[in-house]
Amino acid sequence: MRVAEAISGRTSCRAFTDQPVAVETIERILQTAMRAPSGGNLQPWHVHVLAGERMREFRALMACKLAAQPTGETSEYDVYPPQLKEPYRSRRFKCGEDLYATIGITRDNRPLRLAQFAKNYNFFGAPVALFISVDRQMGPPQWADLGMFLQSVMLLLHEQGLGSCAQESWATWPKTVGDFIALRPELMLFCGLAIGYRDPKAPINQLRTERAALAETVTIV
Repeated sequence: MRVAEAISGRTSCRAFTDQPVAVETIERILQTAMRAPSGGNLQPWHVHVLAGERMREFRALMACKLAAQPTGETSEYDVYPPQLKEPYRSRRFKCGEDLYATIGITRDNRPLRLAQFAKNYNFFGAPVALFISVDRQMGPPQWADLGMFLQSVMLLLHEQGLGSCAQESWATWPKTVGDFIALRPELMLFCGLAIGYRDPKAPINQLRTERAALAETVTIV
């Protein structure tokens, strides 16, 4: 698979089959992704892999947590800026509308929208997941490194025929996740990544979000 094909073909998967994924496959992908660019070779990312019995235990834990505390805990960073300006606000709004439209949920149907969002915390049925964290000492340049590492992982998964979905929604459960995976105090949870085989029949997996025209984001000097 060419790099251009991997970038163009990768989408966020929100419905997985129950086909298992070998942890050895994930290990090989992570080993390759370690070659992602990193300023000063700091490699500021840290990954926890969740699968098998521990995944089942965590799912059971989250089901109890969500029932008792549906709004989650306090996030340690803003996933989006509090006062998101244009054109970013409209892009985010349209992404949400297009996503829910694939499964026939209207904007005024709040219960169904919340039920769909809650599927994040079951990893959309994926058999494997990653929790990705970053050292608290790091700043924006190193967070950019983390993003390049995450992109590399997702492209490598796509090359192997696996689907994935990066989930910043996990940022709202830092204590629960941190306690379960024994996250060291100096590490901050950044996101989760659901991994598995894409369900080709699921309407929600047909979404391809729009991208801005080149002229909106590129200036040639």
